[in-house]
Amino acid sequence: MRWINSYPGNGSRLALALLPFILLVVAYMIGSAERLADNPNDKLLPGLGALGEAISRMAFVADARTGEYLLWSDTLASLQRLAAGLGIATSIALLVGLVIGILPFARAFLSPFVAAISMVPPLALLPILFIVMGLGEASKIALIVIGVTPIMIRDLALTAISLPREMIVKAETLSASSWQITLRVVLPQILPRLITTLRLQLGPAWLFLIAAEAISSDSGLGYRIFLVRRYLSMDVIFPYVLWITLLAVVTDILLDRLRIAIFPWSELEKGK
Repeated sequence: MRWINSYPGNGSRLALALLPFILLVVAYMIGSAERLADNPNDKLLPGLGALGEAISRMAFVADARTGEYLLWSDTLASLQRLAAGLGIATSIALLVGLVIGILPFARAFLSPFVAAISMVPPLALLPILFIVMGLGEASKIALIVIGVTPIMIRDLALTAISLPREMIVKAETLSASSWQITLRVVLPQILPRLITTLRLQLGPAWLFLIAAEAISSDSGLGYRIFLVRRYLSMDVIFPYVLWITLLAVVTDILLDRLRIAIFPWSELEKGK
């Protein structure tokens, strides 16, 4: 049998999925043990015990200065900014993507502009945002919006454009107006893709958020990482990075489950 036609079973799939993570942990433990054997005070690769102590301190011991549990307060601050940025970006992308995808005149007017804006490095705009909007929450949220919205618009517009022309023609044959075609034909078809493109932009959104928090903030996961770096506190940085990764992964899974729950027919398009 050709390998291309060989599929793993449920147990094999789980084992294969876990194997890279296990290898990564083993490699870290070996590297940490070797460095600590040479220098017990080494901070670059702290042992698992030190990582556990740092997690316990940040998550379950109140800060002496603020009285807050830093991991949870940082997480809440970051998630609020991320949710606001992605919420605004999703709303704009849905509206503009629909207009570009449906109306040829709007496509000719907006599509080149959106394509050009999507090529601007968002992090290069961060100093401008801080100057124009100040150092508060607005500039951080704006960076997320600017960073992910153009890509989402292009994705949704291309999805709308690629819909079979026969669907539009049939709706027109039934005397559907442009508004009815938009709401009853095009919108239901691109909503599953909206959730998917949102999932694809989670990584960039976290990148823009961490960058903004690192430069100007007094709370947040990115702020904490760049605050403790001056002390070489890798026992805090590593858990924070892992926590951000876990939050992103869980969000990605939940969004995919939401898509399946609301639009179960979208799985049929994948042949499942």
